[in-house]
Amino acid sequence: MKKIFYIIASLAFFTFAGCDNFLDTESLTMKNTENFPRTETDAQQMVTGIYTVMNNNITDPESEPFFIFEIAGDDRLGGGSQSNTGAQSLDRLMNWENDALLRLWETKYAGILRANSAIATFDCVTEWSSKDAHDRLLAQAYFLRAFYYFQLAQVFGTVSMPLTPEDGVLPKSSADEIYAQIASDMKMAINTFPSTPYPACGEGVATKWAAEGMMARIWLFYTGYYKKSELPLAEGGSVTKAEVVSWLEDCIANSGYALLPDQRSLWPYTNPYTKPDYPYAAALDVEWAGDENIESMFAVKFSHVASFDEEKQRHNRVVEFFNPRKAGVTSFPFNATGYSNGPVCSALWEDWAADADYAGDYRREGSIIKRSEEIPDYAGDKGKEVENTDLLSKKYIGIGAKKGEKYYESFDFLYGGKDNKQTGMTQALIWLRFADVLLMHSELTDGKVIYKGKSGLNAVRQRAGLPDISYSLDALKKERRYELCFEAVRWNDIRRWGDIDELIKNQEGNPILNQGKPGNFEWSKKYPYKTRYEQTGGFFKIPESEVVLTNGVIEQNPGWEDEYNFAKGDLPYYKK
Repeated sequence: MKKIFYIIASLAFFTFAGCDNFLDTESLTMKNTENFPRTETDAQQMVTGIYTVMNNNITDPESEPFFIFEIAGDDRLGGGSQSNTGAQSLDRLMNWENDALLRLWETKYAGILRANSAIATFDCVTEWSSKDAHDRLLAQAYFLRAFYYFQLAQVFGTVSMPLTPEDGVLPKSSADEIYAQIASDMKMAINTFPSTPYPACGEGVATKWAAEGMMARIWLFYTGYYKKSELPLAEGGSVTKAEVVSWLEDCIANSGYALLPDQRSLWPYTNPYTKPDYPYAAALDVEWAGDENIESMFAVKFSHVASFDEEKQRHNRVVEFFNPRKAGVTSFPFNATGYSNGPVCSALWEDWAADADYAGDYRREGSIIKRSEEIPDYAGDKGKEVENTDLLSKKYIGIGAKKGEKYYESFDFLYGGKDNKQTGMTQALIWLRFADVLLMHSELTDGKVIYKGKSGLNAVRQRAGLPDISYSLDALKKERRYELCFEAVRWNDIRRWGDIDELIKNQEGNPILNQGKPGNFEWSKKYPYKTRYEQTGGFFKIPESEVVLTNGVIEQNPGWEDEYNFAKGDLPYYKK
């Protein structure tokens, strides 16, 4: 199993103002703007440094966009124990710490700073092995800057938008300005990347095809959430629906990416060191495709070299937070101990089973663990566990292995990693895969035939063993919910479609166990969810320290005064 090790190399946190300008801030290897960047290797190090912040963000999972989007959606609850107020607050649009999302803010702006510096100094490198090498690295810098701003904009709404190394503290830009810049950067990436198909385009890095797919996601969110018909460009003009469709069709026809034969091969529970001892997987003619495969188009990758050091975060703590509490042999193969965050809502499990259009869909059992059936001997942690629905996600969860009579907390140990419930968690977090590209194309074209004689919607259904269905937006919504569940997509789909009432319906009243006692899921009595969504627009609190340090130049988002702090006493399972 190939692992990508993103290193910060010699970059550190200093800025580049130009090829000949000296800054007195130096990295540990004495590189500065008098001598860096000068070579193609330097340029590669600069771009590698931009990627690194994705790993650094995951040091604090509750401040990681993947975790936030998962918990905020309607198919998971916050869960965990009484001490896991972060996840429970994210689920209710409440605040639990003034600087709760500081890690996200700092790391994304660190990445943006590095991207700004790379873009500003790229011409300092005058000798390249090929034009493709130059274009590939420059396009990655634009892609990553757009991606980080897109994540900030989806979490916080309007944010400050520095675009050069010299920019100081800036007021927040408008949503139109931010998305115009995101679109311009992503369009630059699309037009600059070489049209090299997978796998020659490289693994573990952004590509032209990832940029085309991500542009569609940006376009759909902006036009849906803000009720616009086109996506503006910073230089003037706009990105039209027709352009987005043409990019998606280029990606589908020419990228070399494709659907794997079985969706379950994307998830590590089908790896050969786990599968024989896991009854559900043992019966399948399916094997794990690995973290790098023909369907995964852009993902955060992790390494065997693991550490909690802020600049060397190489393991997947998001998976760790989704792992069950007090796990072990009785919960094999989900036997790495974690925090039981993100229990799956019973509405998803039941809706899926009751839907006549999805009769026989293997993805339901392939995506969700019913604890009482799959791991009946696992007792959990009744003394602390809250919002336990008896359901867990099977896609992102620590997977163990067994060799002979020996159990391992992490299957990755048998690939050269660590047998550890934390540093052994190295599963990639997929931000874009080919199935999503197909579904976005169907949504934008009302189900046009595009892939192997089928619409994207029906191609994805066929892979799941389901018959063709006529296109409708409702059918598309259901397919996205089932195919992409637990992949950090659902929350922003709901927001762009305006389906907040659907979210409330799917969570409210879910049967749960709180410290072993039966109950039902409730929102905050003082601030019902609909009220909180209307107050915030689904955007979260900007770290208070950033507002204070800038003397109010960066203004706090509406709806995040102290009165909206999470109060344990407002929920029944925190009362004495």
